[in-house]
Formats: sequence, C-alpha cells, structure tokens
Amino acid sequence: MQILKESVRKNSSAFMQGYLRPADVETNNFKHPAIVIIPGGSYTHIPMVQAESIALNYSAKGYQSFFLRYTFEQEAKPLLPNPLIELANTIKLIRKNAQKWNIDPDRIVISGFSIGGQIASLYNDFYDSKWLMDKVSINDSNILKPNAVILNYPVTDLTLGFPDDKKRVNNWIDDKCELNAAEHVTDTNVPTFIWHTADDPAVPVTNSLNYSLELNQHNIDNELHIFHHGPHGMALANYVTAWKDDANNSHVAKWFDLANDWLKEIL
Repeated sequence: MQILKESVRKNSSAFMQGYLRPADVETNNFKHPAIVIIPGGSYTHIPMVQAESIALNYSAKGYQSFFLRYTFEQEAKPLLPNPLIELANTIKLIRKNAQKWNIDPDRIVISGFSIGGQIASLYNDFYDSKWLMDKVSINDSNILKPNAVILNYPVTDLTLGFPDDKKRVNNWIDDKCELNAAEHVTDTNVPTFIWHTADDPAVPVTNSLNYSLELNQHNIDNELHIFHHGPHGMALANYVTAWKDDANNSHVAKWFDLANDWLKEIL
C-alpha cells in the first residue's frame, strides 16, 4: 500500500492523505472507487488515528481511500468557505490523478463525520455553484461532482444546538447560506446516505432528519438510518474507534455494511 500526502491549498495547513492499493496486473489494473473521509473535531482539530482507521476500513473494501485535514477555526476567520474550497481541490486532484492512482473517476464518494458532515452536506449543495468553481479555477462542475455522499451523525444546521456558543458560529461563517445546508439542497444534489443516533447528546438528530426531508423534496435518492441509542462520535462504532464503552456498539456498527451495500447499488 502506498501512503501519500498532498497539499490541497497554497499557504494553508490543509492536506489530503491517501492510502492507495497497488495496481493488480491480473485484473488489468482494475479501477477502484475512491472515498474521501472528512473527519469531525468541532473545527478545532481532527482525530487523525480515527480518520486513518476509517480510511483503512474502506481500503479493505476495495476503495482508494483518503482523508482531508481541512482548515481549523484558529487558522482562518471567518473559517468558511475554506474547508469547502479544500474539499473541492481534493476532488479535483483525485480526478486529475485518477489514471495514475487506479481510480474510476465516476465513482468518487465523500463521507463527512459530525462537523465534517457540515462540510460534506454544504459541498453536496454547492459543488456546481459558480462561486465555488471560480475559487478552484474550474468551469466544468462535473470535475467537482461527488458521485455519492455519506453523512455520519452530521451537523447540517448550526442553529439546532451545536455549537451552543453563538460567538463560535460567527467566527465560522462568511455568509448566512452556510448556516443550514438543508435550505440549499437543489435538484443537482447527489445520492446521499445518512445515519445518526436518536439520542445523540451533542448533535441533535434533527440535523439528519431535516436534510433527508429536503433531499426527498427534490427527489434526490437518499437513505436514512436512525439508531435508537449511542453517544456522539461513534465513528465505526466498534472497538477500533470506540472512545468509551458505549461507543462500541455492534448494532450501530451495522451502518458501515449498510452504507457499503447502498454504495454498490448507487455506484
């Protein structure tokens, strides 16, 4: 396996780290799907070990796997739209190197966790917007288009209780359109898989419910799973990523296989 690290923006700490499966000459250099993990961390950090563990689990499923270390709140004010630009550059870079990295450019997935879900949901809304394409010097939205999106206990609306400090929100956003991703869903959003726990104590499940409802209003393929119990930040929900006993839950851990079965149909 090749591990690579690529900058995704000049004069920034943002980077993409990838885990690439080698070419298999016996299968005529089969082109793999790719996935970009967008970790959580409340815009102050990302859990690097957790991000790597998730990426490696997708690698075991046949993906060329990446995670994005985006700009944090202490590095830019306002923070947004910097992470969206960095995600756009990541998708652009993956498509540019698709042949070199044995990637099928028509099977690229983004998967956002917690606040990374805000980045992913907003990106799903805005990947084909002129302002974002201009920011990354692209005139064809297909270059930036994800083929599927996974939202894992996502923050999609900054007014629903996370964060509980309004000053932090003011430091994050550049425009009110960044407050609530559900308000900006369009007919060009891509198929989306969403999961959450009903009693998430940090990010209310309403974030996922509202976004799914809006996708339905625009006839966007989506699948929503609400598990009855679990703390925030469960990641794989197994012993590999559990940060306390309650985060190791075999029932919630089924989300990973459910999402992969869904991706097989979508891609």
